[in-house]
Amino acid sequence: MTDQSHTAALSSPPLHLQQGLWREGFEFVRTIGLALLAAVAIQTVLFQPFTIPSSSMEPGLVTGDYIVVRKFAYGWSRASLPFHPPIGSGRLFGRNPARGDVVVFRLPRDPQQTWVKRVIGLPGDRIQVLGGTVFVNGRALPQRAEGLTRDHDSPLRTVLQVRETQPDGRTWVTYDGGPGQPGDDTGEHVVPAGQYFMMGDNRDNSLDSRWPSELGVGLLPAENIVGKAELVVASWKPGAALWKPWTWLNLQPGRLLRPVR
Repeated sequence: MTDQSHTAALSSPPLHLQQGLWREGFEFVRTIGLALLAAVAIQTVLFQPFTIPSSSMEPGLVTGDYIVVRKFAYGWSRASLPFHPPIGSGRLFGRNPARGDVVVFRLPRDPQQTWVKRVIGLPGDRIQVLGGTVFVNGRALPQRAEGLTRDHDSPLRTVLQVRETQPDGRTWVTYDGGPGQPGDDTGEHVVPAGQYFMMGDNRDNSLDSRWPSELGVGLLPAENIVGKAELVVASWKPGAALWKPWTWLNLQPGRLLRPVR
């Protein structure tokens, strides 16, 4: 007598169960897709977060600050879009930044880099720096020394805190590393239409419009502006990273929900 083996056949799920699984899968993918589209839309049109990578805007912004940028402050351009696509020039509903605004922008020589500086010169302005003092249209911005301090990001460096004031009363604190520094004395720059003269608050540690675009910022085209820096949400100490959960609470004290001035 010959033994025969019998294989049990596996039956497929009923058709209505298969359809239910497909519907659940489709709804899940659609939900994720809509969430991603909403996030991209918000970051393109309304607000976008950035992390400050350098010391050029000390003491107002320091390395590790996590800031929110208001993208509709000056209208929109291709700089507002992810990856800076080549879709034309100009700004939609464009508005001029005010002198003293802290602005995030795409670096003219490399639009994949985003930098942050303060607007010092508007179109038509004449800008010059003499002995570390900024002159706008022949008039010096008033300065007041507020004492020596340690550089926030480089504690071995001593700097002078200098309060600078615009004619409209807006004021902020800059860092001065001492006389005779590169950038303390410049020629006169006439700002053309559609461009801006930018400077970092850490005056002796900032590559900005005092230098040509091959080295610094040069004159900034309006279409490169991403938006206005509004708020420091929080600030992390050096070494903190998203992929290091044990560093998430390594916050810098005193830098929670600080308006950018």
